Amino acid sequence: MGNVMIRDISDDIEQRLRIRAAEHGHSIEEEARAILRAALTEYPPPTNLASAIHDRFAPMGGVELEIPTREPMRDPPPFD
Repeated sequence: MGNVMIRDISDDIEQRLRIRAAEHGHSIEEEARAILRAALTEYPPPTNLASAIHDRFAPMGGVELEIPTREPMRDPPPFD
């Protein structure tokens, strides 16, 4: 397992984390792990960028786009 060190946390955030850990009967480290676990397992990583975009906008409904026809390509310039 890896280790993560988080520096420069404000006193307010550290105190709130300490209180939350105590409320749940956890150490501060275990509470931080639980918070990270919950935040990062809420959305599984997409298989690729196209899937991520599709999943993000699918609930809003789809749209059909007309694919424009391409004009023929010109001949490349001579490089003499």
